[in-house]
Amino acid sequence: MRLFSPEEIGEVLEMILFRELDIRAVTLSVNTLPAIRGDAESSARALRALLAPLLERFRPAVDKVASKLGVRIVTARLAVSPMSIMLEPLGRAEDGVELAKELDELAESYGVDLVGGYSAFVHAGESRGDRALLESLPDALNSTRRVAGFVNAASTATGINVDAVYKSAKALKAMRPDAAARFAVMANAPEDVPFMPGAYHGLGMPDAVVNVAVSGPGVIEAVVRSLGNADLRALHDAIKRAAFKITRLGELVGREVAKELGAPFGAVDLSVAPSPKVGDSVAGILEAIGLPRAGSQGSVLALYLFVDAVKKGGAMASSTIGGLSGAFIPVSEDALMAEAAREGALTFDALKAMSAVCNTGIDMAGIPGDAPEEAVAALMADVMAIAVSLNKPLGVRLVPIPGGKPGDVYELGGLYGRVVVMDLGKYLSAPVVKRGGVAPPGVERLKMG
Repeated sequence: MRLFSPEEIGEVLEMILFRELDIRAVTLSVNTLPAIRGDAESSARALRALLAPLLERFRPAVDKVASKLGVRIVTARLAVSPMSIMLEPLGRAEDGVELAKELDELAESYGVDLVGGYSAFVHAGESRGDRALLESLPDALNSTRRVAGFVNAASTATGINVDAVYKSAKALKAMRPDAAARFAVMANAPEDVPFMPGAYHGLGMPDAVVNVAVSGPGVIEAVVRSLGNADLRALHDAIKRAAFKITRLGELVGREVAKELGAPFGAVDLSVAPSPKVGDSVAGILEAIGLPRAGSQGSVLALYLFVDAVKKGGAMASSTIGGLSGAFIPVSEDALMAEAAREGALTFDALKAMSAVCNTGIDMAGIPGDAPEEAVAALMADVMAIAVSLNKPLGVRLVPIPGGKPGDVYELGGLYGRVVVMDLGKYLSAPVVKRGGVAPPGVERLKMG
């Protein structure tokens, strides 16, 4: 990797000091399959014995690198192997809850902010462990504070498991808002995502690896606004150059943490992630490009321009791009996005359209707590269909708000921000998802050989 020039160092320092540039997450991904035992108690002990030696060095390594480089690292996270595999020999939902609590206690003990991997891959059907995990989801996430997970219910290769989507909607409805914020339904989930709740340790990964998630919307918004009335090609080029610098900083941090741990460096996810802080908004970038409000006409064009520039700039900065690597549009976690949703400018239809050019899908959007399961499942299935048709990773993370009505705001706090309850529309009956089964893969599958 080429060393930073003095000019680059000066530019990055300005980004850090004045434009809210930080590293969103350093995620230690660990193979926990060796901890599989014949009962939950033994598996929990084996999990602790496997993870504790790594975790006791992880947070100190992250803090040391942050201090050494003068960069704020917002969260330190852990990703484990899909929990449904660990539940395969156990087969009971209560065993999953016990293991989730063990992971939660470990995370709290060692200063880890979130643990990903309470997950199942059911895009073509369900195994014994998958069924146990699906059944356990509400209790597991409601009884923990740091455990996150997802259900991969669709893939380009196999289609959409509508039965799993419906079960996920049912599980979601039984979760508290803070638990729902740690759960997603996904399609085509990559193996090296450092962002939650999509992080897990993939089967093709080494025993332990460090992945990094970057941030930097404030940097890019400042660049766009500094260009005034420049045309779209000039805007694209400027965003690309800023993304290059952000990605290089992310890789530098990841490699330094990996070196401290004696583990290999995996990948940098160059997705630009917002936060509820003022001046740290993806919606701010879109509005600076030329929108009256995020979600208005022109939003897909502006988001396309932004995402394409980020990908091209990031790809030039690193040969270890991974994860989702696009742009995040989490409604509650972006102050301007949340305001657009509250005003009604940003709707579920707009978010589905924007999913075609981003890598998030519908993320951190509030729904009424009494929304019918079939309406929730149908919304999830729409995004799964987009992902399968376009052969890309997408997810749906919804937050049911008890007693919530469209326009209401629920404060989750921290990085989760203010959840705006969005209108699911007039027609809440969706018999299509009640048909069940697995929708077959589309023609994109034939292009895969």
